[in-house]
Amino acid sequence: MKLFSAPMQGHTDAAFRHFHASFYGEADAYFTPFVRIERGDFRQRDLRDLRSDLNENHYLIPQIIFNSVEEFDRLVQVIVESGHRSIDLNIGCPFPMQTNHGRGASVIANVELFNAISARIKENPDLSFSLKMRPGLKNNDEWEKIIDTINDTPLAHVTFHPRVATQKYAGDIDFAAFEDFLKVCAHPVVYNGDITTPAQITELMDKYPSLIGIMVGRGLLARPSLFNESLSSEWQRDKRLDTMLRFHNALKDHYAQRLCGESQLIEKMKTFWEFAEPEIGRKIWKAIKKATSMAKYDSAVSMI
Repeated sequence: MKLFSAPMQGHTDAAFRHFHASFYGEADAYFTPFVRIERGDFRQRDLRDLRSDLNENHYLIPQIIFNSVEEFDRLVQVIVESGHRSIDLNIGCPFPMQTNHGRGASVIANVELFNAISARIKENPDLSFSLKMRPGLKNNDEWEKIIDTINDTPLAHVTFHPRVATQKYAGDIDFAAFEDFLKVCAHPVVYNGDITTPAQITELMDKYPSLIGIMVGRGLLARPSLFNESLSSEWQRDKRLDTMLRFHNALKDHYAQRLCGESQLIEKMKTFWEFAEPEIGRKIWKAIKKATSMAKYDSAVSMI
């Protein structure tokens, strides 16, 4: 069973991945937040993240998001030029800023585009491609229109998040749709969605023995020790918090040397705790969220 760190915009940058691997042992793979073309060109921060020396202590798979064959080709080229040979395709992003422009989950409903992308993948046999997707943009059976093409495309694996895009990350997981997909997908399947405890990983492995992996995003941000615990035994809360604070301090020291001014550092570090309320408690979480100076931020964190 592979354990994958999901791509999370604004969170899982090279520094996060580097120090997570340092303190907890590396995941089987870390996926970059999706690399995209914006206003006709690549975002420089995406390129810096791809090429960072901090990537050297973990296995990195860049993820791309696109709305045309032309965008796909340009993104693949820049990934390869950055020294990577594995590429993950995002056809699951639920946010309207992407789906309204034909990217992310919109590609599931765009059969013509997906067929063209499949052909491009076949033209690049020296690269390894994978896919991250949802059941559909609005309906949970939209994947059925492209499953034959998915099965005919050489893919290392397919990661499936069982919510339609319009749900974003709210509402119930549709395990029926996931099970239907699992039955007919010809590729190794990775499960993604609402994993917050080591026990859930074990339960999924037992329930779906054909799975080859679990991908976790928000759950790993909330409990960075999650993968380590699932491979051995659950940690006492004191150990989890102590290691989480050391992880936090390493990140803070790193960003303090690179960000401009106290306000940038505070806002960046607040993202570290965004999903950690269940782990650190609501009172401390709210104090961190409300901090307007580094002194107040440090004071709030010290309460942990």
